[in-house]
Amino acid sequence: MWRAENWKDYEVIDTSDGEKLERWGKFTLVRPDPQVIWNTPKKNPLWKHYDARYARSNSGGGKWNANRLPERWQVRYGTLTFNVKPMNFKHTGVFPEQAANWDFIQKQIGKAGRPLNVLNLFAYTGGATLAAAAAGASVCHVDAAKGMVAWAKENAKSSGLESAPIRWIVDDCAKFVEREIRRGRRYDAIIMDPPSYGRGPSGEIWKLEKDLYPFLQLVSGVLSDDPAFFIINSYTTGLAPSVLGYLLDTIVSSKYGGHTECDELGLPVTDTGLTLPCGATGRWTKD
Repeated sequence: MWRAENWKDYEVIDTSDGEKLERWGKFTLVRPDPQVIWNTPKKNPLWKHYDARYARSNSGGGKWNANRLPERWQVRYGTLTFNVKPMNFKHTGVFPEQAANWDFIQKQIGKAGRPLNVLNLFAYTGGATLAAAAAGASVCHVDAAKGMVAWAKENAKSSGLESAPIRWIVDDCAKFVEREIRRGRRYDAIIMDPPSYGRGPSGEIWKLEKDLYPFLQLVSGVLSDDPAFFIINSYTTGLAPSVLGYLLDTIVSSKYGGHTECDELGLPVTDTGLTLPCGATGRWTKD
């Protein structure tokens, strides 16, 4: 498992009964997590003295309770700074387990020994974008949600990367890639975090199990002649990491050679010393 072990401003303190107890900077949150199917004793006093808890509703959705949080605050990871705020559907704007991928991205860019042009698809609030830019790459950040791209720009500014070579694109990822192919634009590395389910700009339905393979075939069309790495991340329930590795081997390794790895991402849990699983990642590298 690839663990995000280098956080100072974030930690999973404990987990039990479908929830995780977390520290985000100086604030303590309780949020639901479907992976937490165990019901161990909640001994830590912070389980009763949190700053906010997201409680799911029996009718769907949920809401923040006992919310003593500011409208927004910041957490830092290395040189990167993220603006955090409680959102609907339990989210905060950062997926801390992705730090394991951010470290990998920066290592690969450093090893390349040449300027890299990176494409980040379904790029959300820009964690991978900022990691790549901070390591010296040029980045194209693509997300269909205008608000998420604006948030990513705020994170770039907070991280001192407002002048970094980042193209900010609000667009459907597939349509954008199709245009890049027609324009002849190529990328040395690709990062993607496609959703399990979604709707396109014209109402077309995206379902990962059906659409990821043809989408990956499409995206491979913008790889340069000498690509450095390719990352696919997924939070789709039941999708094994080895599936992502198989896709990368089938589409990328078959053409460029190289090496593919796949595993779960995880977050260390302070009170138990165990690791909370947090999704699947496949990584391809040229060497």
